[in-house]
Amino acid sequence: MIVIGLGNEFRHDDAVGLIAARRLRENGFTAEEYEGDVATLIDRWRGADGLILMDAVSSGAVPGKLHRLDVSASPLPRELFKSSTHALGLAEAIELSRALGTLPSRVLVFGVEARDFTAGVGLSPEVEGVLPVLVEEVVSCMKRH
Repeated sequence: MIVIGLGNEFRHDDAVGLIAARRLRENGFTAEEYEGDVATLIDRWRGADGLILMDAVSSGAVPGKLHRLDVSASPLPRELFKSSTHALGLAEAIELSRALGTLPSRVLVFGVEARDFTAGVGLSPEVEGVLPVLVEEVVSCMKRH
């Protein structure tokens, strides 16, 4: 099982996936951080038996809402990832990987509804508040896998 936190350290709530990966590692779990072009991750997850991705989302829901999506067999809703800092968005990278036959059989995406994508560091209170829940949910999934 590969666990990857995505985001941009310098766009406030967009860092939530990166920070979640750090918290997982602080608790003894293996998790990676990734800030680059998501398309390059397709090779990283090739051959994995499972994949968990964590990222900030922007769907218009209340900030801090945690979305848990199983995209093993169906596409990731593109409307959640309207504000991407990645050249190729996460939804497009997942579908490209699916088309190439490199997508793991089990793929979960945890998206945290962001409030602030502006330049700067630090999470909004809403996103900071859901961070422990995100980490707990990911740990639970890792233990079941």
